[in-house]
Amino acid sequence: MLGVVMPLFVGCLWILAAAVVAMLPMRRQMVPGVALLIAAPVLLVWIGWVHGWVWLAVGLFAFVSMFRNPLIYFARRALRRPAPLPKELEK
Repeated sequence: MLGVVMPLFVGCLWILAAAVVAMLPMRRQMVPGVALLIAAPVLLVWIGWVHGWVWLAVGLFAFVSMFRNPLIYFARRALRRPAPLPKELEK
């Protein structure tokens, strides 16, 4: 039973951590935000493995919605296109 509940519990903790990071000033969001960005695919695969592909798709949709700006930034960098930083980070 614990094996079924554990990925959802960790997912809830990830969501709470993301909400706390979002409340930080932009300069302080970088390190914990990247940690959350790296941890998300592992967590999504774990949830998908235990609960099925539908919940993986729901989680992936939520993840892309929350991290759309960093994902766009990294995609532009990977494609060698101009990727301007937000004004708060330019200093």
